[in-house]
Amino acid sequence: MPVLTRDEAQTRARLIDVQRYTVDLDLTRGADTFDSRTVIRFTARAAGDTFVELKPADLRSVTLDGQPLDPTALDGNRLPLTGLTEGPHELVADAAMRYSHTGEGMHRFTDPTDGETYVYTQLFMEDVQRVFVAFDQPDLKALFDLTVTAPEGWTVLANSVTEHLGEGKWQAATTPLLSTYLVAVAAGPWHSVRTEHRGLPFGLHCRRSLAPHLDADAEEILDITRACFDRYHEKFTEPYPFDSYDQAFVPEFNAGAMENPGLVTFRDEFVYRSAVTDTERQTRAMVVAHEMAHMWFGDLVTLRWWDDIWLNESFAEYMGYQTLTEATRFTDTWVDFGVARKAWGYDADQRPSTHPVAPEAVEDTASALLNFDGISYAKGASALRQLVTWLGEKDFLAGINIHFQRHKFANATLADFIDSLASGASADRDVHAWADAWLRTTGVDTLTARVTDTDSTWTLTVDQQGSRPHRIAVGLYDRDPADGRA
Repeated sequence: MPVLTRDEAQTRARLIDVQRYTVDLDLTRGADTFDSRTVIRFTARAAGDTFVELKPADLRSVTLDGQPLDPTALDGNRLPLTGLTEGPHELVADAAMRYSHTGEGMHRFTDPTDGETYVYTQLFMEDVQRVFVAFDQPDLKALFDLTVTAPEGWTVLANSVTEHLGEGKWQAATTPLLSTYLVAVAAGPWHSVRTEHRGLPFGLHCRRSLAPHLDADAEEILDITRACFDRYHEKFTEPYPFDSYDQAFVPEFNAGAMENPGLVTFRDEFVYRSAVTDTERQTRAMVVAHEMAHMWFGDLVTLRWWDDIWLNESFAEYMGYQTLTEATRFTDTWVDFGVARKAWGYDADQRPSTHPVAPEAVEDTASALLNFDGISYAKGASALRQLVTWLGEKDFLAGINIHFQRHKFANATLADFIDSLASGASADRDVHAWADAWLRTTGVDTLTARVTDTDSTWTLTVDQQGSRPHRIAVGLYDRDPADGRA
């Protein structure tokens, strides 16, 4: 199946604007497939041709503006839409979709402990087409109306508050504008711990067999969640942009967590089954803080194309560590970052496969996945931490808030981000030059310190291999308390 290229995405974004998806999922059709019926309302800015993506078990029917299209025209994962006229259009597709057991699309899991079944989505990058038909690229945001039919006794979670209409039917409130990869559903007989904070419903969810373990740690997790939520509201002028905040600990998750708006999914290994170290608790808290930062940077303002995925992750990585340090009992998180995460970035940056923090040549979605590494997370976060120190936190946050205000519920690029930071920075700070030096280059600089001691006079010389600007601090210590030199 072909992957989406940047050129194709740009061409499609110029041609169409997507207003709304109405998605109806039926999870009662058996253990292998579920039903997916989708209505997409979109507008063509001019006459032309395009395509939608879908990976069905069976595409039963599809219509465009009430006229049937041939389901056999589906080529791999692409259904051509030819002869579009300028103006509004409506696409309706009815399909059977396969459950996944590999963590992509709609994952289905049966708990061997008690036989209970759970399903949840992971739609990152290009897997929405495993669940419903879509124009699957991040810069075609739309409103989403979702209904789900689930077995009796199940609870359905989604990006927005859900309501049980009876007879297994659940309806989610209309979302704000979202990218397709951020749509989320989690359904099953969840064990839930619910509360409210600042007028919003908060929830923790896990499979029933883990209920005692979640209950034991629920207050700790909620305390971390509330503290980070409040601290982000002190930092950001844009309020939390969604109507609820659920955190679901899901089985067989093949990532650490995913920043779905209003419904963050975590691997359920974070529901600890036995005694763990305080460092492990700090790691879990860091992931909570990281994913919450994405609610603003990633979900409210979303990358235009996958070359900027580093910026999502580097920002959340930096902001997660910093906010956890400021708002919780975990005050030494940057020590953990230096010991564990930073080494990951150094290792990745000294391999033949290294790449800039902000790569310029991400031609398709397959290439984007290759850049999902220690450079995108750890080196990028290190660079942002350095940027904050250089700009000053006040100017950095001023730029961030300008960025949120300019691009909320829309898409932005690295250039937009740097322009926003420049708008908030002091006149003597050339943010564009900093970005060129630190984000568009590869490899490490090496600073080597040499100290000479002549007649009780010490001289420090620092040799640099590399071209990036550095600021260093010098500390002086007694090597021997009996030695009078300081």
